[in-house]
Amino acid sequence: MHDPGYYEMLGVERDASATEIKSAYRSRARAMHPDAGGSPREFHLLRAAYEILSDPHRRADYDRGLAPTPVRTRRRPREFGEDPSFVATMPRLDPQTLSWWHRGEERACPSSPRPPGHAPAVILLAWLLLVVLPLMAGWLLLTVWLLLATAVAIWLVRRHLDLARARARFSTEFGKVTVFGRPGADADQWGERLTAELLARYLTRLPNVRVFHGLSLPGSVFADVDHAVLAGKRLVLVESKTWLPGHYGADDDGTLWRDDRLFRGGATRLIEAIGAYRELLPGVEVRGALVIYPSRAGEITTEADFEVPAPPMTPEQFVRDIGAWLAAEPSTVDIDLLRKVRERVV
Repeated sequence: MHDPGYYEMLGVERDASATEIKSAYRSRARAMHPDAGGSPREFHLLRAAYEILSDPHRRADYDRGLAPTPVRTRRRPREFGEDPSFVATMPRLDPQTLSWWHRGEERACPSSPRPPGHAPAVILLAWLLLVVLPLMAGWLLLTVWLLLATAVAIWLVRRHLDLARARARFSTEFGKVTVFGRPGADADQWGERLTAELLARYLTRLPNVRVFHGLSLPGSVFADVDHAVLAGKRLVLVESKTWLPGHYGADDDGTLWRDDRLFRGGATRLIEAIGAYRELLPGVEVRGALVIYPSRAGEITTEADFEVPAPPMTPEQFVRDIGAWLAAEPSTVDIDLLRKVRERVV
C-alpha cells in the first residue's frame, strides 16, 4: 500500500477517467500550491500522484500494487529556457480554409446618425391610401398625391444629406485608416510585431474592421493591452506572448496551465482588461485571446476551449476562430465606439 494513497490524495475513485483525474489535479493544485499557502511536500506528493495516475502504464503498475517508477527517473527532454536568438515565423494560411473569408467581399460602410423613424410615415400613408383616398376624387385626390410625393421626396433628400454629412465627418476624422498605433519596437517584442502582421494580413479582410496596437486601461497611461480588433459591436483584446514550447490551457478565472501544470513562466492582464473595457463600452461584446509563439525551437499547442474569457491560442487558431467570431455579426462602423477605442491608443 502507498501512503498516502494516490487516488485518495486526488479525491477520485479508482475507476476515475483520465479527464476526471486531470480536473481533480487542477482543482487541488490551486489550493495546495506553495504560493497559495500550501505545503511544498504535499504539493510534491500531489504532483507525483498525478504523474503516476495520468500515465496508463504506470497507473496499471500502481493498481497492481507494484512500486511505481520514481518520478525523478522519468526522463524528459531538458528545457534550456528561452533562446534569445530565436524568432518564430508568421504562419501562412490558405484563405480558402477560412470559413469567414468571403465576408471580405462585402461593401464597407460607416454608420450614420439615425434619421427619424419612418414607421409612422408608412402607417399614415397606408391609412390615406386605404381610408381617405377612396372617399376623394378629382382635383382633391391629385392634390393629396402631390403633397405625399413632396413629403416623401423631402424625407429622402434629408436622409441622403444626413448620410452624406456623416460620411464626410467620418472621412475627415478617420480617413481611410484601418490600423491605429504601432506594435512594440524593442528587440524582445517580436511577438507583437508578428501579431500585428497577422492582423493586417488576415483580419483586416473583414468589412469595417479596425485594428489597434498598444491600448491603455482606463486611468492608465501605459500600453496595457498589446492589440485590439473592433468589428461592429464586438471587440477582441489580444496579448502576444513568447513562451516556452508546450501545451497551454486556461481556466475561467484566467489561471494558466502548461503541460497540465500551473504555469509560472509568464503573466497576463487580459482578465482585468476585459472587465475594464466592458465597463468602458457597455453594450459591446468583449473577449480576449492570448496568441502564443515559441521562445525557442519547439511546438506550441493549446486546448480548444474557446469559451473561457482569455484562451491561449496558436496564431492559426486565432485567425480561424476569432475571425469567425467577428464575422458572425454585422460590422457597420459605430463612429462613437471607434472614437472611444482609438482614444485608448498610447
